[in-house]
Amino acid sequence: MGLRWPFRRLSAKPADDGRAESGLKRAHFKDWRLPFWLLAPQLFVLLLFFFIPSIRALIQAFQLTDPFGATTQWVGFQNFERLFRSGVYWSSVQVTVLFTIAQNVLTLSTALLLAFATNHILRGRGAYRTVLLLPYAIAPAIAGIMLAFLFNPRVGPVAHMLQGLGLDWDPNRNSSHALALIVMAASWKHICYNYIFLVAALLSVPHSILESAYLDGAGPIQRFLRISLPMIAPTLFFLIVINFVYGLFETFAIVDATTRGGPAGATSILAYKVYQDGFVTLDLGSSAAQSVVLMALALFLTFAQFRFIERRVNYSV
Repeated sequence: MGLRWPFRRLSAKPADDGRAESGLKRAHFKDWRLPFWLLAPQLFVLLLFFFIPSIRALIQAFQLTDPFGATTQWVGFQNFERLFRSGVYWSSVQVTVLFTIAQNVLTLSTALLLAFATNHILRGRGAYRTVLLLPYAIAPAIAGIMLAFLFNPRVGPVAHMLQGLGLDWDPNRNSSHALALIVMAASWKHICYNYIFLVAALLSVPHSILESAYLDGAGPIQRFLRISLPMIAPTLFFLIVINFVYGLFETFAIVDATTRGGPAGATSILAYKVYQDGFVTLDLGSSAAQSVVLMALALFLTFAQFRFIERRVNYSV
């Protein structure tokens, strides 16, 4: 027997209520179990690597466990109370806020500048875009190691250039230099991601509107600020939220490969502090409480993106 197509099409007949259906035809599965089989691999991955660890962290946040995991005691909100009274934790919060804001501004502004520039290149546009997308294929840990080598005060070529300009660059001793290093490493890795969305958004701007503005005497900068920028505002807001989530969760490998939270905790962002408390000092309750706070913050940012921010975006020109 030949293979049978798992869908059946419904003819566009008038609905029961007398209203004619639209020109689009619906496709239905003959076997109701097929959609669940198609979703099963992804659901299994989510269950194994997200839901089970999240539930485990949520339970452990209300427990006090000894470093060896032999005894466990239910302590309620004591881990959260101890966490919010900790000066070290609030210092890590300040570092995280500075890091995420600086990384967001540097990433988004650079990606927007590159997208605007390559969008006006007539020859070799595809080659430029390919080169700009290459860093996205590099693992965060590798990106951190590369930047750590380039800015190494002893052997790094970029560090030697900065020292030649009179800047005593040393991220191993200077907290500001260390924070700047992880900001540059995280931004360099994530510029490509922002660039993809911004190029697509700029290409979606109607060319007829840009031509009309050109005929009215508007220059490239005016056309960008008055036409393109307002029309790509939804993409910009989306990337702002994504960049904040990226700075909170996906920069652990960069910090671990470059500064390891130093010097003196100057680059110990929240994601790295969760690791330090859980796997170095073995304070499992505090580590779980911090992960719950981060998870709640990520959910809040996602909710803000889909419920509040996009409703206030002006799509008109």
